[in-house]
Formats: sequence, structure tokens, C-alpha cells
Amino acid sequence: MAWGPLGGQGVDGIIKSELPGGIGQKHGKTASQVALRWLTQRGVIAIPKSSHKERMVQNLDIFDFTLTDAEMEQIATMNQMDTGNINFADINFVKYLIETYG
Repeated sequence: MAWGPLGGQGVDGIIKSELPGGIGQKHGKTASQVALRWLTQRGVIAIPKSSHKERMVQNLDIFDFTLTDAEMEQIATMNQMDTGNINFADINFVKYLIETYG
């Protein structure tokens, strides 16, 4: 499950990168929609946070296209920090959260 996957660390690197933007252009979607679709196709429940109605509608408009296997692999290369399998009971992860977010 991804809570607020479009916000937080690294969001500018993902959303402003040419890769999801270029893929989005091919599908008539935004980079944010491509990122949400990538998560959804991987079986990750994405819960984006927004207080803007337009973005809420846009965040739900990801089910009328499918990313190709090649696009999925290209986007996966952008992940530099997270394997997608976080052990929330790991003391080092807890320390990281405390140090990073107080």
C-alpha cells in the first residue's frame, strides 16, 4: 500500500522526470497518472493525497490505459531507494523515520 505516493521524498525527481512525462504523452496522461498506474499494475494500492478536486479526479483517471511491460521496466529503474518490501518492525527503519521526520 502506498500512502501519498506522489508526495514526500523524491517526488520532484519522479514527476518532473522526462521518463514518466514522455510515457504519459504516449497515453494522453500526466506523469502523476503514469506513476499511479505503475503502482496499480504492480498490485500496490495507491492512496494519493490531494485537497484539489481537479487532482482527485485526475488521480482516479488511471484505469483506461495500460503500461506496456517495457514501460513498467523503464519506470522501475527510477526506484533508487526502496525495494518495495519495507519491514516496518526493523529498528533501523524506525531510526531512519525518526531522524528524517522527527
